[in-house]
Parts: sequence; structure tokens; C-alpha cells
Amino acid sequence: MDAAQLKQLVAQAALAHVPAGAILGVGTGSTVDCFIDALAESGIALAGTVSSSERSTARLRARGYAVLEAGAVERLPLYIDGADEIDYDGYMIKGGGAALTREKIVADLADEFLCIADESKLVTTLGRYPLPVEIIPMAAAQLSRRFALLGGRAVLRQGVVTDNGCQILDVHDLAISEPLAFETEVNQWPGVVTVGVFARHKAKRCLLGGADGVRSLNF
Repeated sequence: MDAAQLKQLVAQAALAHVPAGAILGVGTGSTVDCFIDALAESGIALAGTVSSSERSTARLRARGYAVLEAGAVERLPLYIDGADEIDYDGYMIKGGGAALTREKIVADLADEFLCIADESKLVTTLGRYPLPVEIIPMAAAQLSRRFALLGGRAVLRQGVVTDNGCQILDVHDLAISEPLAFETEVNQWPGVVTVGVFARHKAKRCLLGGADGVRSLNF
């Protein structure tokens, strides 16, 4: 199966985990696009959704789902999103779609993070995928120098402005062996809005699509 088929496969598998009648947290990206479409076709009734991006909000509303503001919700039973990388402990790199900050906000409301991904995203050590970091524009050069001290090569993502009006640095050549400590440290750097390491908000479960079907990894 190709990548598109694997995305469809895990999107369908995720439907079994959706709590009917609840308010559902919904992430961002091409795999989530497949999930939103599958959800609409399934007929599962929801009380509403909370979306992590303008992109997903538009898609959810086009499929007839109410999208609530995060501030109007105290908790969510489940947040479903993809990942650019996930390791064997459930730690992830996210932000390829430039929605990492809002993804963390919605994930923080949720009792459980369900990651849906294809098997190419599973890694032993995070960092093969360039690490997205949402930043305040005036700090770009300063932050690039700080990542260089860690052995990283930061590249400003051209032509991209996040839903929060910020920019994205993509940091290459990192090997993140301690995701929680790394996330905690980088999030303190002046000018960082958030770093795309999801360690504090790691996945509780991952539905991983491969040639042999979908397997569930529990963390």
C-alpha cells in the first residue's frame, strides 16, 4: 500500500475509538484530513469538536460538525492527531503542518492523545525529521545560533505564517535522546512560542498503519 492508502487505513481504524456524543479534539494534517472525511461518512454523532487549526476547522464545518473554541471547553475525552515522528515511548515530533502550538493547546485539554500514522513515522530516536519550532520573528537569528550550539541547523520555513501570526524554524541534524528534557529546555528560550517535541503531551496510543494492516502501540 502507498502512503495515501495507509492514511485511509489508520483513519478508518481510529473511528472505533471515537466516543459517540462527546466533544472530540481534532488535529491537523493530511492523515487527519482522511480521518475527518471518514468520521463524516461513518455517521458517528458528536456534541462538537475542538480544532487545532483553521485548516481542520474549515474541513470539519464543511462536513457539518460544530467547532467550539478551546476556551469554551474544560476537558476532552480524546484528541486525535498525526505525527511527523513517533518513538517507542510515545514521544513525537509534530509541526510539519505549522499547527504545533494549537495542537499542544488542544492536546492539553484531552484525557488521551491518540496518534494515527503510518509505519514510516516510527523511529528509535527523534530528530530524523526536521524539528519545527514556532517562533517570534525577531528571534530567528538568535535562536538559529542557539540550535547551532546543539549541533542543529535551523532553516526558516519560507512563505509560512502560522495561524498565530508567527514563523517556523525547521531544525535539521538533531538527535533528541531525552525528549522531555529537550522540550522543557527549548520552550524556555526567549522567542520560542513552542517547540515541536511532544513529550509532556505524548501519545497514549498510536494506530500505526503498515503493509500488514493496523497495529496498536500503547504507551
